[in-house]
Amino acid sequence: MTQGPGEVVVTGVGLALPGADTPDALLRRTACPVTGPAAEPFDTAARIGRRGHRYKDRATRLALCAALDALRNARLIPSDGEEVTVPGDTVGVVASSNLGNLDTACLTAAAIAERSAVDLSPMSLPNASSNVIASWVAIRHGLRGPNLMLCNGATSGLDAVHWGAALVAAGRVRRAVVIGVETHNAVVEDLLGRPADELLDGAAALVVEGARWAEARGARATAALGPYERRAGLSGCVEALLPGGAAPGVWFTPERYAEGPAGARAGADGPAGADGPAGAVPLPRSVPRYDVTSAVGRASGALGVLQCAAAIGWLARAGTDAETGAGPQAAGPQAGPDAGPEAGPEAGAGSGTAFGAGPGAAPGPVPVPASRQALITSGDDTADAVAGLLLRPTPDRCHPHPPRAPLPAMECSR
Repeated sequence: MTQGPGEVVVTGVGLALPGADTPDALLRRTACPVTGPAAEPFDTAARIGRRGHRYKDRATRLALCAALDALRNARLIPSDGEEVTVPGDTVGVVASSNLGNLDTACLTAAAIAERSAVDLSPMSLPNASSNVIASWVAIRHGLRGPNLMLCNGATSGLDAVHWGAALVAAGRVRRAVVIGVETHNAVVEDLLGRPADELLDGAAALVVEGARWAEARGARATAALGPYERRAGLSGCVEALLPGGAAPGVWFTPERYAEGPAGARAGADGPAGADGPAGAVPLPRSVPRYDVTSAVGRASGALGVLQCAAAIGWLARAGTDAETGAGPQAAGPQAGPDAGPEAGPEAGAGSGTAFGAGPGAAPGPVPVPASRQALITSGDDTADAVAGLLLRPTPDRCHPHPPRAPLPAMECSR
């Protein structure tokens, strides 16, 4: 029996976005979207060079840029290298992209239908594989842990964060790189019926890691993962994460989320199990809202990872404000004129970890007030699922050594 990972924390963040190279910059752009000409597309060659990438599609190159940035931020790769400084089998990869290589797949199918497979380029054909993004990240950095590719619709990015943390909590790896990436091209624009300037062309990456292993190598955590939920509607998801009407410090809303009129109550007058009237408000109006897609474009499978990156920027600001005596909501946009004093109970609400410790487990960490946590939601009430996740302050600001039950021998050997 070996000691478990403790909290699952974020030790690295990487971005490959035009006009936002840090979580704080992404947060600022989300709070105050830039007007005027669009920023220049992200130059992948400036970060990873051109050599060896001629035949890789843009989504893969963007993912490689974000992953390299995150791994360096987590101190797993030196500033002048690309190989990880820990055993490769202790690092997994989980990538999320719904549309990343859609152009390659469609053009390949069209070429076969119009002519024959003989006309296909052997250099570009591997890009038609749905798992090409996750695979190239692993190959580039020698990551030999589990390798997953998710194409799961609007919730895909948050699902990827969850499954990356699940690998860590189960002892399959000690850390995982989680990537969300999308790009736009003629095929994507035609499928979605939207112009390029409304769509994301970028990537975000996180390194999620067991707190015990991060501490052992001297890495600094920027956030801790709280509980994850997946429900049929937004209100049910929020209630499961924050029972009793507790209010988080900030809410990163689903893509282009539109709220109903002031006073609308989630679940009112709706059929059983539904969210109620369109636009029902699941949280008090006093909670600051952020829609990351207002700054970077509609993000599809990359949204959840981008939201986590922006939330880490908010947690950093909230921690600074707490040290100086300011409230954590000072970092968010001003609440609307209908903001009220309702806050709901918060002590201990939503304070569980992302994964239950199981029967006989040691007590969990000291509860974190809901007002110090960032709520992240992705999905669409008109679809069949909404995913939600809470990000919390780093363990050193709460309880530095949360006890956890031992894990069985499935834990990676190094």
